[in-house]
Amino acid sequence: MTSIAQTPITSLDLTGFTELEPGVWSDTAGLILSVHFFPLVPDLSAPLHELERLRFGSAQGTAGSGGGLIEAVVGTVDGVPALRQLVKMPLQSRRGQAFIGSWTLPKDRCSTVVKVQAAEGGTTGLREAVVLGQVGPADFFQPHPYAGGGQFGGLPYHVGDLEQWDPQFPDHPLTLVRAALNRITPTLTLHDQFKTLPDFAGPTPPQAHPGPPASSYGPPPAAYPGPTPPPFPGPAAPSAPRRGWFRRKGV
Repeated sequence: MTSIAQTPITSLDLTGFTELEPGVWSDTAGLILSVHFFPLVPDLSAPLHELERLRFGSAQGTAGSGGGLIEAVVGTVDGVPALRQLVKMPLQSRRGQAFIGSWTLPKDRCSTVVKVQAAEGGTTGLREAVVLGQVGPADFFQPHPYAGGGQFGGLPYHVGDLEQWDPQFPDHPLTLVRAALNRITPTLTLHDQFKTLPDFAGPTPPQAHPGPPASSYGPPPAAYPGPTPPPFPGPAAPSAPRRGWFRRKGV
């Protein structure tokens, strides 16, 4: 199977998109679609089956970056368990927000990500203003559903980002991102070798501090392992014989 941009993705529907560089495409509406492979333990706060803890960690991390997590749900992509997220982030160079929709397909020591993003143009805040006028201030801003009774910083959570308002704002970047992700997802196929990798079991526990006295912490400092090199460096170079989408060095 031929992979796309050195990822385990073997096909996806790119109708309407034009390639900008390997693994990155754009369309006339301003959407940016990209695919990624990370040969590292996934940067997720919890395994997919611990959805409440995963959502809390994702929302907290997004808020810490100044943004807001709109939605996080678990589903499947070509039969592989995955996390779908919708995020909003403030634009750095001008007023407005960028919206990012993604699927993260985590395995025990690597992950694949499909991402769609778009930013607000010249007119900003129209969707929020219209929805606020329809539901009223008291019902517009709400506690974040993943906060566990607390609050996050970053961009505020509000009902204007919910999917029920998308038909009223067909050209809004959030509507476009959500629709593109919904359309692309059923067309994604993955290499069989990636699909059979062990599932992500959760974040790697922090190593014990190897400070003195050694007898209080178990083995001496030299016995603590350093960072494990990633075992999945991506697909082989085009000139090498094909053996799937990745190979170990020297194999």
